[in-house]
Amino acid sequence: MAIKTIILAAGQGTRMRSALPKVLHDIAGTPLLEHVYETSRKLDKNSIYIIYGHGGDTVKRQLEKLDATWIEQKEQKGTGHAVQQAVDYIADDDTVLILYGDVPLLQHHTIEKLLNKVDDDSLALLTVNLDDPNGYGRIVRNSEGRVIRIVEQKDADMETLKIKEGNTGILAVNGGKLKKWLSRLESNNAQNEFYLTDVIEMAVQDGLVIKTTQPESQDEVLGVNNREQLAYLERVYQSRRAKELMQHGVTLRDPSRVDVRGSFESLGRDIIVDVNVIFEGKNTIADNVNIGPNCIIKNATIQAGAQILANSIIDEAEVGPASRVGPFARLRPQAKLADHVHIGNFVEIKKSTVGSGSKVNHLSYIGDSEIGQQVNIGAGTITCNYDGVNKFKTIIGDNAFIGSDSQLVAPVTIGAGATIGAGSTITRDTPENQLTLSRVKQISVSHWQRPVKKEQ
Repeated sequence: MAIKTIILAAGQGTRMRSALPKVLHDIAGTPLLEHVYETSRKLDKNSIYIIYGHGGDTVKRQLEKLDATWIEQKEQKGTGHAVQQAVDYIADDDTVLILYGDVPLLQHHTIEKLLNKVDDDSLALLTVNLDDPNGYGRIVRNSEGRVIRIVEQKDADMETLKIKEGNTGILAVNGGKLKKWLSRLESNNAQNEFYLTDVIEMAVQDGLVIKTTQPESQDEVLGVNNREQLAYLERVYQSRRAKELMQHGVTLRDPSRVDVRGSFESLGRDIIVDVNVIFEGKNTIADNVNIGPNCIIKNATIQAGAQILANSIIDEAEVGPASRVGPFARLRPQAKLADHVHIGNFVEIKKSTVGSGSKVNHLSYIGDSEIGQQVNIGAGTITCNYDGVNKFKTIIGDNAFIGSDSQLVAPVTIGAGATIGAGSTITRDTPENQLTLSRVKQISVSHWQRPVKKEQ
């Protein structure tokens, strides 16, 4: 069975009050439309078609990476009209699945359940029972409980409005039959639009059975029409991800205060994550890692037993086994720490390797550097790696000691076992196992008078 998935994404989303097309607003850092695409992509033998309209060029440009056929709906004349734009791509023996670009949390197993209900004599429809179905089309059933039609809210009478079963708009049906019904759609309704829901009544008239199924949670089929709904679905999504982490064995100090905006390449055992931690991109977290509060972990590898203390940022960097980072530390891209490394408060490491057992504990900047083993770098040290045009490298040998408030002007090599006196500016290579310092002579001036403020 070939599946043709049509994702309707042409709406303007005026209630978002935004210049950004609605389907490009994001949940967990991923556009709404991309969430829908990724879920549908899991289906076998599936081709995806995206119907775009409002802000179409922007939507296509931002999501051009998606493996889909883009079809423009130049005029927005309703959901039926949107699906009509794809009829040339639908074969008679296809199964057509209709999804919506602003309904981002639909689960793959819900779609599979829906598709399993489709055959030559039936149309599959996803419905939802709601305490407050306001805004939803109502599912009208006969005395035998069979679906006979869908009535949009604006066209419903008072009795129909009492129905609690709402239409999600998500359906699956044979391609040949759908094309026939699409050709018969009319716009004689309150909106003067071509409703896709009208095909339900046509299917019943043609003798098909409307088989319905429902999602596990109504949150799966909620759409985004305003900022409040967007925020609500963000929390639903994050709650799902938090549950996945805990099921994997991760301890979350407060599951409601951890955000996952990406994925995990791998997760070890006995990981502890404190509050307000954000995971972005693809991360690898090994056994016994402890991540403190208010940290951002992005495209990082954190090896076994490492500690990330409060308010630290690990960005495209690697933390070695049993190392300690923070608090208030920042590892920038291509920073790589070996085992038992200590990176302390207000230290920034960029595009540098730090060897086993080395320490950079206070108020330092290390960039474009190779630091050996058992090196101690004092507070306030910076590697001066940039001359305004080019970057240069600093190499520090094993067991070196860099005194506080030192400036290492690259390119420069500090020999193994060397000691750099505090307050030095090093501009040339230093020998191994020797003390190197550069200071102006200290003087004291007697009879010196401190300036005083002149009277007005």
